[in-house]
Amino acid sequence: MERYPRHYCGVFGIFGHPNAAELTYYGLYQLQHRGQESAGIVTSDGRQFHSHKGMGLVSSIFNGGVLHGLIGHSAIGHTRYSTTGASTIQNAQPLIVDCARGKIAIAHNGNLTNAAELREELEARGSIFQTTVDSEIIVHLLAQPTRVGGHESALVDALRHVQGAFSLVILTEHELIGVRDPHGFRPLSLGQLASGAYVLASETCAFDLIHARFIRDIEPGEIVIIDSQGVRSVQAFPEHDRRAFCIFEYVYFARPDSNLAGRNVYKARVEMGRQLAREFQVEADLVVPVPDSGNCAALGYSLESGIDFEMAFVRNHYIGRSFLQPSQFIRDFSVRVKLNLIAELVRDKRVVIVDDSIVRGTTSKARVTSLKEAGAKEVHVLVSCPPHLNPCVYGIDFPERSKLMAANHSLDEIRQFLNADSLHYLSLDGMVAAIGKPKESFCLACYDGNYPVPFNSLTDKHIIERRRARGVGLGTGLDAEARHQRLL
Repeated sequence: MERYPRHYCGVFGIFGHPNAAELTYYGLYQLQHRGQESAGIVTSDGRQFHSHKGMGLVSSIFNGGVLHGLIGHSAIGHTRYSTTGASTIQNAQPLIVDCARGKIAIAHNGNLTNAAELREELEARGSIFQTTVDSEIIVHLLAQPTRVGGHESALVDALRHVQGAFSLVILTEHELIGVRDPHGFRPLSLGQLASGAYVLASETCAFDLIHARFIRDIEPGEIVIIDSQGVRSVQAFPEHDRRAFCIFEYVYFARPDSNLAGRNVYKARVEMGRQLAREFQVEADLVVPVPDSGNCAALGYSLESGIDFEMAFVRNHYIGRSFLQPSQFIRDFSVRVKLNLIAELVRDKRVVIVDDSIVRGTTSKARVTSLKEAGAKEVHVLVSCPPHLNPCVYGIDFPERSKLMAANHSLDEIRQFLNADSLHYLSLDGMVAAIGKPKESFCLACYDGNYPVPFNSLTDKHIIERRRARGVGLGTGLDAEARHQRLL
């Protein structure tokens, strides 16, 4: 089975509300689409932290009794897909450290490109790591003593050591902190409840459920510090002006009811479908989306082309992760059990099927096969983004280049593999135009190979685990600076 690009993580934070844990639960519930492997919440009552983490979905990890025990007026939460580090409870976030600066909890969305090198340097200085996630590197950097400045200087200094993608929510006993990397790869927004409590979230859809008012996006390179005095801002990278927001958020990852950089995701996807119709006018009787990822673009294609729209594929919303096991029999079965075709709608019709992307191609092939077996006369595959030619190193789990269909085959070879009558991808310029933002404000590396942040092409998401298993780069002693760093 073709595995769609998997989500990275969702982060949420709240400061100044007596029901901080419950509101964080609902915020994570809204961000569940960004990660389904594990979730956690840490609260602060001003004196100590209270935490709970588990494997699986937010709704299965937290219940009323658990939330009742998470006391405090401030909290952060995390829902995870493992872009680095194995999917284990040890790697679940938020991570907590107890150091000379006090207790610090952190939740991270993104991927650090210099994680292996930094970890090796920290271990050589005596740091002991309890996980294999790159997020723990930021925790250790925050715990390092600084020669000058206070709390804010330590945070700026730590952030200027890391490279790659990071949107963070950080909790101390008396503060909630939000951070975005200088390129702004990952989203992070600030909102406020009617009570005056402030909230941070990966996507604005999390604000809607708890009736929080959207204030603004956290700027790339910005540190937002929220405490009893209000909100103050620090720019950690004042010299940096290159922006590189992940354009695939608009294509696939973000929920359609979220707004990213002032642009509604639903409207952007509908416009991608319209642009696809402008670029490729296919003679057909029916436009059919691949639910749910292709719904908006298919609607846009139908509206622009005038071709009738039908939800011919019906999605089963109750498929658990047990259907993602390695058995080939289960893989083949899961392709069909997730989407069932209403054959009467497509029989004897020329069908345009719209999806957001083709990664390996096997799932798309199964959809074409289903349509033709149901009696469709022609099947035309249209994709609402350009071909994926390169892996992502900033937090999206695209496979290596050798496993990307478009990186290794011509357009006609892919069409033949899919058994489609035609195949068309939205152009890069068309995708950018549909979003309505300057091209230079996006990271387009998975399409054009221009990576905004350098990286070691020999590393991957499992590099830390492999080094740990071999004992490579592991420190053997503790120096005076490291002894007070005790991860809980």
